[in-house]
Amino acid sequence: MEFRIEFVILKKNHVAKLSVNINKIATIRNARGGQTPNVVQFAIDCQTFGADGITVHPRPDERHITYKDTLEISEIITTEFNIEGYPDSRYFDLLKQTKPTQATLVPDGPTVLTSNAGWDVKANEKALSKWIEEIKNLGIRCALFIEPYHDQIELAAKLGADRIELYTGPFAAQFPLNPECITPYIDACKVAVECGLEINAGHDLSLENLKYFKQQMPRLDEVSIGHALISDALYYGIENTIYLYKRCLD
Repeated sequence: MEFRIEFVILKKNHVAKLSVNINKIATIRNARGGQTPNVVQFAIDCQTFGADGITVHPRPDERHITYKDTLEISEIITTEFNIEGYPDSRYFDLLKQTKPTQATLVPDGPTVLTSNAGWDVKANEKALSKWIEEIKNLGIRCALFIEPYHDQIELAAKLGADRIELYTGPFAAQFPLNPECITPYIDACKVAVECGLEINAGHDLSLENLKYFKQQMPRLDEVSIGHALISDALYYGIENTIYLYKRCLD
């Protein structure tokens, strides 16, 4: 009689990291001038309270995070630092001085209020190829802010991007009445994994939709959340709010 023993290896769940976008803290400070609230101290506190990273998007008009803020925050990062922005000369100057963990390229120019569309990778193929190469030569992980279109994702991989950040604004808008709107993102996730890309997501993710999004996107690596998280912190406090968001990702 033959006996066969089978060993089953249980893999740890793929836990997505939470990067806190602190732009809104700078917006509040800038409304009165001075240093209250102090964005550098807020970044330190977010890390202390469990955030896996800090995100900033220093726009040319400095209406929230400034060039100086970015330099100062880079000096206190103990987790991961993600700098979002349009890849102009000013943006690359910041990357060279701060050497963040990740550079997330977004296609919005200086007059755009908030990032509301992903890259048309094909239309910007030549420029993106140059920018991605320059970023990777600095030893920085490169992500492209992108919509869940398969051809765009495949081309992002061919151009050498390390990650994509899925623009989740449309998902957040439709989710309350139509949870099935997650389907394009699930399909996009599969394509990205097949192309060897890691997957970030951001824009209008909140306590109302984040848990569902993560459950449907098991290979999600990171979310970058600012507006909703900072708004929730007004009610729950920043320490408790970070805990609540991380619980959605577990």
